[in-house]
This record gives sequence, structure tokens and C-alpha cells, in this order.
Amino acid sequence: MRTVKWGIMSAARIAQEQLMPAMLREGNSEIVAIASNSGRAREVAARFGIANVYKDYEALLADPQVEAVYIPLPNSLHKEWAIKAAQNGKHVLVEKPSSLTSEQTRDILEVCREHDVVFMEGFMYRHHPQHQRVQEIIRSGEIGKVVLFRAGLHFLLEDEGDIRMDRELGGGSLYDVGCYCIHSARHILQEEPVAVFASGRIDDARQVDTLVAAQLEMNSGIRVVFDCSFASVFQHFYEVVGTKGTIRVPRAYRPDLHDGEGLVIVTGSDGSEREEKIVADQYALEVAEMNAMIANGISAAYSHEQIVCNMQVIDACYESLRTGKVVRM
Repeated sequence: MRTVKWGIMSAARIAQEQLMPAMLREGNSEIVAIASNSGRAREVAARFGIANVYKDYEALLADPQVEAVYIPLPNSLHKEWAIKAAQNGKHVLVEKPSSLTSEQTRDILEVCREHDVVFMEGFMYRHHPQHQRVQEIIRSGEIGKVVLFRAGLHFLLEDEGDIRMDRELGGGSLYDVGCYCIHSARHILQEEPVAVFASGRIDDARQVDTLVAAQLEMNSGIRVVFDCSFASVFQHFYEVVGTKGTIRVPRAYRPDLHDGEGLVIVTGSDGSEREEKIVADQYALEVAEMNAMIANGISAAYSHEQIVCNMQVIDACYESLRTGKVVRM
């Protein structure tokens, strides 16, 4: 496969620590340009051997060398810069969530289709094969009929100046980490919710959700419960509960923190337990899928409609948080 030439829009930590190193590991990516409003672009360029450094994003988007852009900007800027990138003919990988609302996401996708560019939302976790293995076990019938899906993603955010605590920038625990719980439930079960109820804790000063607990009723009747927060010890898991057993994935979203080792634990009705360890580089696999779509015209494994659906559930959770009522989908 040919090399895809990338531009990086921001010197954000996730770009430096995760995506840019993954692009180098993946082997079919060349980072040819970077732009940052923070003034750190030249420093990052020197670290990664990037030839072209721009002070603003417009200049990077005008660079004819750049085929695709990675956008790890604050959530509130996703729509603006994803649309501008598409209008400049650049393929777009944007960090999750794709935008702030499903309506904004539809607007982005419409422009991407108009300009015939690839769009991917950066849920890196879904590229790890441990989740495919979970789906295989469910289909095998080993745990019986699925009745419940539990998920949680928490960490302690101690920096009150962090952008994730800024409402104007699209802060909040639901946008930042709860979106993974929603995505994984939908992705693993291959179902959509018909009703949503959410409650939580809102920071009075910043009006940002710091803890959310939610229940989803899926279209088959399966119940999903998840919680997320900026207020507790780090944990990231999901569990599929069936009539004959359970599947627990205790490294659901960040197996990279365990050298890429995912862990699938299956417990039977008799209490017997087995572990399956699956190792993969989920960030490099994310980049590889994007590159294959660009270079080889490979169809997206996760459709535009599925991207919109995830945002619709986030919309419903926020509506439920505001109203205290169940939201029908």
C-alpha cells in the first residue's frame, strides 16, 4: 500500500503521545506538516522530523502535500475544522466525540460526502481485536442470552484548568469518557437504544458534568448501564451478562497501558473462569484502517450513520440530565 501524507492540526498531548507515534509505527504514513496556535509546532516538528510547520490551520490545509489531517482540537472546534478540511479536499480523522451534537455531525458528514473525502471518528479502542473476540463468544452462545451490558470509564481530573472542565470548549465527562461506554455498548451488541435516562453531578462553577450514570434500553430489550467521571480512581471496563455466564473486559478502552494486552475473562454458570489475552496496537490499527480507506478505497468498518447514532445517544443523555426524565429515541 502506498504512503499517505498526513498533517497534524494541533500540538495536543494525545497527538504527540499516541497518534503521531502510531503513524510512525504503522508504516504507511508520513507526517509532512503540523500547525498549532500554541506556538509549540516547531518544537514538535523537530521531535518527529516534520518538514513543514505552520502557525495557523488554514495554511496547513492549503498545503497540497497534505492528503489527510488529524484533528485533536477541543470538541467545540471539531465541526469548524473538519468542514474546512473537507472543503480543502483533505481526509479527516477527528478525535472523539465527532462534534457536540448529532446535528453538527450530520453537517460534517454532508460536507465530507460532497467533497468525496474519508471521515473517521477516533474511537481507537474499537480497533483492538479483543472486542471482536467478545462478539464471537456472544454469538457462540457460551454465555446464553445477553440480558445486561455494564460499562465504566473513570479517572481523577485534578487540574481545574484542564480544557475538559471548560463548557465553552465542549468539556464534560460524558463527552470525554462516557462516549466510550455508549460506543462500546452499541458496537458490541450491534443494537441501538430506544430509551435513555441519565443522572449526574454538575460542577456549579463551570456547569460541566463531572460524573454521569445512565441506563439505556436497547431495541431487543437488553439493558445497558454505564457510569463515567472525572472524580474517581482510573478504571475502564465493560461486562456482558448472559443467562449462562458473563464476559468481562477489564482493559476495555486502554489496553495500550498494558503494552497492548487486552484481557477477556469468561465466567460460566458453575463459577468456572478462563482468561484470554489478546495483544494488539490499537492506535496503529486505527491509522492503518484510515490509510486503507484513503489509499485503497476500503469501505469504512464503522459507517457514517453509526457515527451519527452515537452522537444521538449523547444528545439524549444530556437532555435527560437537564430534564430529569427518560428520553425516548
